[in-house]
Amino acid sequence: MKHSTILGHSTLEVNRIGLGCMGMSEFYGSFNEEESITTLHKALDLGVNFFDTADMYGSEANEQLLGKAFKNHWDSLVLATKFGILRGPKGEFLGINGKPEYIRKACDQSLQNLGVDAIDLYYMHRQDPEVEIEEIVGTMADLVKEGKVKYLGLSEVAPETLRRAHAVHPITALQTEYSLWSREPEKELFKVCKELGITFVAYSPLGRGFLTGAIKSRADLEEGDFRLGNPRFTNEAIKENLRFVDVIDRIAQSRGATKAQVALAWLLSQNDEITAIPGTRKVHRLEENLGALEVELTADDLAVIQENAPSETFGERY
Repeated sequence: MKHSTILGHSTLEVNRIGLGCMGMSEFYGSFNEEESITTLHKALDLGVNFFDTADMYGSEANEQLLGKAFKNHWDSLVLATKFGILRGPKGEFLGINGKPEYIRKACDQSLQNLGVDAIDLYYMHRQDPEVEIEEIVGTMADLVKEGKVKYLGLSEVAPETLRRAHAVHPITALQTEYSLWSREPEKELFKVCKELGITFVAYSPLGRGFLTGAIKSRADLEEGDFRLGNPRFTNEAIKENLRFVDVIDRIAQSRGATKAQVALAWLLSQNDEITAIPGTRKVHRLEENLGALEVELTADDLAVIQENAPSETFGERY
């Protein structure tokens, strides 16, 4: 299995298992800054060089956390952040903004939060339905010309939107949810990414932790965990979706690997250019996830998963 890849239309070489940092500041229950910084530094020590954040994670707190942790390490990593989802002073969600003046303001704020002169990979987090993609990407391209951003990415867009965006300025990466229980990108997005030379970045590759087998009921989630309001984490959905975990476990036991490692190895085997960004706050989970790079699934393993995994997931993604 390839351990690294060059992000599309860039000179950035990244490891195929990066680190999603969202949960270090919000969403998945309690978190601890000291523990998160320890995990970030350990990731660098283990060769991870691709880190993902966004201005809305923790209402800028996540970018500030990475700015603190990586103050003297920027030369050894690739940092991706995003704009577009608005938060209020108390963390409330205020909608999506893709207007040019807002994009420029958001970029300047992210640069300040991170303490860097340029963002390696700048994503549109979600598209403002009131602004055409050509105008949004045109503004992002101006940021590249100004030296504030090196490369451009999009998140959660349709294939045709991706084509239109790429016609304005080369798109380096498309970030979309993808895992054994979220396989929608296989229908068309993979094909378009390959055709246009765009790297596919899979977020939530472990199904928001579900595919690790760690969540067997709602009681396994802390109070305040956003998954308690997610359609796939109702009591009925958990019961139905455990079938995904069962098929992963069959392979894990035969391979002497963990369920998380099999889930990630399956994902990376789907396409040589896929990069995954599983999130964790804990060093032992980080080490476990990276172990997936050493798990070589056979054609028979992949066939077992394909034939036995449920054809549909119980509950919508959001």
